[in-house]
Amino acid sequence: MGTPYDDLLTRRSIRAYLDRQVPEDLLEKVLEAGLYAPTARDNQKAQMVVIQDPDTLADLEALNAQEMTSAGGNPFYGAPTCIIVFADAEDKNWIQDGSLVMGNLMNAAHSLGLGSCWINRAMEVFDGPEGKAYMEKWGIPAHYRAVANCILGYVKGDAPTAHPRKEGRIKRF
Repeated sequence: MGTPYDDLLTRRSIRAYLDRQVPEDLLEKVLEAGLYAPTARDNQKAQMVVIQDPDTLADLEALNAQEMTSAGGNPFYGAPTCIIVFADAEDKNWIQDGSLVMGNLMNAAHSLGLGSCWINRAMEVFDGPEGKAYMEKWGIPAHYRAVANCILGYVKGDAPTAHPRKEGRIKRF
């Protein structure tokens, strides 16, 4: 952690978490950053669902694991919190809007001393019957789709360092 610019360069995907819940004050800051993500036409339609209940978290992790190529495993890596980002699929920019929310969540988490990781397969989970039942229970409109899961918690061990950046990825004309 350092300056905001340094935070952007040092954030990494975390795949090992302490068994310690994220305090409410830090969680609120992370969620606020998600609310301030840019959206197309300032539509602000993306919604976030916070899961900290261990049973619900375990169920969602099991559903996510079923969607993996190599089914099974621990796709939430022991994180005590998962924020699921949903966006209005009737809007042509829903994936972009939800992805920007995810970016803000992960960058905010790092700036506050927390670890995070984008976990795929939310679309598949919440397109299925179990996921749709959760959406209904949580009051997420049926035409919304899940963009991704943002797992969140305190880093267990040392955070990984950045791999060297590949050359030739910037073109100037």
